Amino acid sequence: MTIAAVGFPPVAVAERPYANCTEAHDAGVYDIPQSDPAYWDGGDRDHDGYACDS
Repeated sequence: MTIAAVGFPPVAVAERPYANCTEAHDAGVYDIPQSDPAYWDGGDRDHDGYACDS
């Protein structure tokens, strides 16, 4: 049996520019807002909408 998804084109997922907050901080990047493509949930430890807090 073969199952195929119909009606949804493939979606490209962009990679984050930083593997973790240490890399972001080394690049001088802090407080990444949720609206920024570099934001990820794992970087937002206090769930305030900002990753890699200063």
